[in-house]
Amino acid sequence: MPTKKAPILYIFISTVLSTLVTPYKESHAMDVNKAYLYETVKTLSEVESARNYRNLETLDKTAAYIKRKFERYGYTAKEQKYDVEGNEYKNIIVTAGPEDAPTLVVGAHYDVCGDQPGADDNASGIAGLLELARLIQANKPELRYRIELVAYTLEEPPFFRSQLMGSYVHAKSLYDSKRQVIGMIGLEMIGYFTDKDKSQNYPLSLMKLFYPSKGDFIALVGRFSDGLLLKHLKKNMEKTTVKVSTLKAPSFVSGIDFSDHLNYWNFGYHAVMVTDTAFFRNVNYHEETDTIEKLNFDKMREVVKGLYLAIVNDPV
Repeated sequence: MPTKKAPILYIFISTVLSTLVTPYKESHAMDVNKAYLYETVKTLSEVESARNYRNLETLDKTAAYIKRKFERYGYTAKEQKYDVEGNEYKNIIVTAGPEDAPTLVVGAHYDVCGDQPGADDNASGIAGLLELARLIQANKPELRYRIELVAYTLEEPPFFRSQLMGSYVHAKSLYDSKRQVIGMIGLEMIGYFTDKDKSQNYPLSLMKLFYPSKGDFIALVGRFSDGLLLKHLKKNMEKTTVKVSTLKAPSFVSGIDFSDHLNYWNFGYHAVMVTDTAFFRNVNYHEETDTIEKLNFDKMREVVKGLYLAIVNDPV
């Protein structure tokens, strides 16, 4: 696997980006609609057949739902189709900002693992993605870079870590077209929070000495080399009421690469994951109990608000 180790990526994040976006009023982020978040999670998590790779009809209906939502908000949605063993799967993509400018990718996967509702994993991420798309179109910030919003297919096993992941297909398309990429933000489970003591676990026991014991925060996860992007996200997300914790670690630490962002790393791009930490907190992970009533939409609204500020407000 060739990688794109271009120092200019650092320049885009640390210096060039500072001139790319006109400062934007934080009040616009208050428009995050909790009812819309709920509607998306309910629609995706209560389908008759689970959104897994075996149920092609359900995946197609899910992709069509996401596409309709994007188009309802005024976008022209693109289907990025590819074949797996004779079956067609697709990412759904929309863009905002100048087409020829450096690109910031924001993505979330819409498939599930096995026969489960997947309210948190990852209807919550798709709900956040769609709401970000709506806010950008409604508020029309003056962007001088390109935002690419992507709903991925086939993130879950048996395709995880393979070149058949929708996010791999998308990341490779950026690399092959020699697109200048500022970075990627992956939304992976953003709806489960708890105030219960000792509800938060970590991949390394030592981390309990430095991180919260309650699962009442959103985590921003990346490698040390993604530090500037993590710092920018944290700065803006801390303007909301949700608690924020940042984890920077080598990619070999368990859990740090457990989502679509890993494929952007593979092509040399900076990428981070925004997550409620999945199975390190949520006991319903990959279970039939991953249902909508387990989610906290008030905190989820704050997460989306912070993400919106990070995308359109003062960059690092």
